[in-house]
Amino acid sequence: MAPPIMLVTGGSRGIGAATAVMAASRGWRVAISYQSKAAAAEAVVQQIRDAGGIAIAVQADVGVEADVLRLFDTVDAQMGRLSALINNAGMLEQQTRLDQMTLDRWQRVFSANVFGSFLCAKQAVLRMSTRHGGAGGSIVNVSSAAARIGSPNEFIDYAAAKGAVDSMTIGLAKEVAAEGIRVNAVRPGLIYTDIHALAGEPGRVDRAKAGVPMQRGGTAEEVAEAIVWLASEQSSYVTGTLLDVTGGR
Repeated sequence: MAPPIMLVTGGSRGIGAATAVMAASRGWRVAISYQSKAAAAEAVVQQIRDAGGIAIAVQADVGVEADVLRLFDTVDAQMGRLSALINNAGMLEQQTRLDQMTLDRWQRVFSANVFGSFLCAKQAVLRMSTRHGGAGGSIVNVSSAAARIGSPNEFIDYAAAKGAVDSMTIGLAKEVAAEGIRVNAVRPGLIYTDIHALAGEPGRVDRAKAGVPMQRGGTAEEVAEAIVWLASEQSSYVTGTLLDVTGGR
């Protein structure tokens, strides 16, 4: 039997890259998508290939439906039948209060985090569901602890977007459970990735880690462990679950 195929959106850096590398080391063939960082994406692919794995990178903006269709068609053509989708692509903007945010900002944040997750999940279901002739599979949405904390004075828009991802996870899990597809979400807490620098505070994890019961930030690899487990057959009776990877926060 050929190794299973996993698609990791936003796989050029951070949690996505860690997930792609870890999955490949455990026997998955891996496709990653990236929006603009081609060199970083190719570096991840090369790391996987150097270790004996199989990987490709495909440029796509997950908030654009035509890009998502092209992404999935490329995976179909170059790799084969998808077994797992990791909805990891997402973004946040500069820290600020809600009364300083614009509608354009909310639309950008929801496009990347919510609409992108929906568009990719739709294509995955069309391929995996036994209702559509598929053989089942797994979808793991990368949410955030922000969905329940709310991120006041920082990213209420991002928290709201991840709350929508949580709701979609629960509803879709129930919708396709009898069609061979498991749908779960991982909610990372304070994790050492470059997303904090993009939001204007590179040292955010170190500033806030005193509020974490474990008194430290997490690593991308620690989150990847949860994602790869949920994607695998080791979690075969788990669906509709929101798994916090937060150090107790």
